[in-house]
Amino acid sequence: MFALEKPAGQPATGRSGGFPNMASVGDFNVLSSSIPATKVELSVSCRNLLDRDTFSKSDPICVLYTQAIGNKEWREFGRTEVIDNTLNPDFVRKFIMDYFFEERENLRFDFYDVDSKSPNLSKHDFLGQMFCTLGEIVGSQGSRLEKSIVGIPGKKCGTVIVTAEELGCCRDSVLMQFCANKLDKKDFFGKSDPFLVFHRSNEDGSFTICHKTEVIKNTLNPVWQAFKISVRALCNGDYDRTIKVEVYDWDRDGSHDFIGEFTTSYRELSRGQSQFNVYEVSTVTLLSFLIETEVSFLDYIKGGTQINFTVAIDFTASNGNPSQPTSLHYMNPYQLNAYGMALKAVGEIIQDYDSDKMFPALGFGARLPPDGRVSHEFALNGNPQNPYCHGIDGVMEAYYRSLKSVQLYGPTNFAPVINHVARYAASVKDGSQYFVLLIITDGVISDMAQTKESIVNASRLPMSIIIVGVGPAEFDAMEELDGDVVRISSRGKFAERDIVQFVPFRDYIDRSGNHVLSMARLAKDVLAEIPEQFLSYMRVRGIKPSPAPPPYTPPIHVLQTQI
Repeated sequence: MFALEKPAGQPATGRSGGFPNMASVGDFNVLSSSIPATKVELSVSCRNLLDRDTFSKSDPICVLYTQAIGNKEWREFGRTEVIDNTLNPDFVRKFIMDYFFEERENLRFDFYDVDSKSPNLSKHDFLGQMFCTLGEIVGSQGSRLEKSIVGIPGKKCGTVIVTAEELGCCRDSVLMQFCANKLDKKDFFGKSDPFLVFHRSNEDGSFTICHKTEVIKNTLNPVWQAFKISVRALCNGDYDRTIKVEVYDWDRDGSHDFIGEFTTSYRELSRGQSQFNVYEVSTVTLLSFLIETEVSFLDYIKGGTQINFTVAIDFTASNGNPSQPTSLHYMNPYQLNAYGMALKAVGEIIQDYDSDKMFPALGFGARLPPDGRVSHEFALNGNPQNPYCHGIDGVMEAYYRSLKSVQLYGPTNFAPVINHVARYAASVKDGSQYFVLLIITDGVISDMAQTKESIVNASRLPMSIIIVGVGPAEFDAMEELDGDVVRISSRGKFAERDIVQFVPFRDYIDRSGNHVLSMARLAKDVLAEIPEQFLSYMRVRGIKPSPAPPPYTPPIHVLQTQI
């Protein structure tokens, strides 16, 4: 129906070279593959469209456009059918889109009154357009967004209603177990040490690795442990997409010997196809195939869970005098500084999931007027009783005002702002709210022990922490806070969950000077872990999503023509 944009796949690994990075086959992380969080189906309805026909009503069509990351060019994604003679169309044809929480996916809906069978839109009357993001639709109550149609000066163009529905196949996981018989003997002094490697095919014919089993030592008849994999990771929700399974003999030096391979599909596996020939008499057998449907991040959002965003900005003296161009806080009239770029990159995505768009904005490491006391937890708007700013633009304004009124000082303490957000998170444990704290800093942390303790305590609460390092400093100590390698601990207690993501902003700066692309790259990386951190809290606490509001059911209009 529509030409979907799919993430480009990685080229298949050649057999001759083996897997150079596979000295340990247990280190593969499915979450690092570039696959969408899920797919959503968009339904479009309009009310009170402009009437462009003289003797009847308009014959409307909706055309959806998308923007690539860092590119302002709009590309047509797809079209609905045409509905004759109505100003209140409820289009039957849907738009199916990949959804990423961590990306700002800009959308434009254009509406036309169709006057002929020509597919050329310039031949038809323009009825207006609506701009939004996919996150804005998903984050609206009931995943239903209603906005005014604009684009024709002096005219009321009506309203558009866009509803998002998560496709069920993307919420499924499958539990599979395989064994093999009579595999080829590859080891000189033993049998073989076999393992399986699963790949999903991409639209360009290449393959992307999506799972590795464990190695079974010294056997030609291995039985591998059952493993669970999401359907979207296995086949991107396409039941007929080719799945390639390779069998290797593990070698310590990483030059694993190829034994054989077979291809199948999710549909074939689910129908009970159980035995596959891989080499001469060698076979691989599917022992079990069990489908499990899991609750998703979008289930909670649709049920009304709010994502509360707080920002904390480093006002220590090591940033440099804000009036000097060398300062990381320098207010260039022509472009955002690094603090502003990090704030907008993350905030503009998260704000779609907060209905009131009111965000607490804090600073730390400055001397405050009038007495010059040092604070590590002050409101950027100057109001400690109400530190909320309206929207990300309001946070930016408060940040710029603070630069003119406070004195940069020190040291760099994180614990006070972490504890500030934790106090609020501790009061909401029913799953109705989740808190994300963004800390933007230029320097090495001064209160490491206190910060570790605060993070360990916060790991039991509904919150995540993003730390963005700006400037040229060495941030080695920060990696310790990001518990991806070693789970953070304090006083012998380990964090219940990994809730911290640290990145240095310099790694995301586009060399061509494209700041939009820099910000998009940053947001993609720092926000990618939030849905899983969110779900890990809900699972540990046994919190189920609230029921979604009843679906919107527009009156039925007859489908008549297509373009």
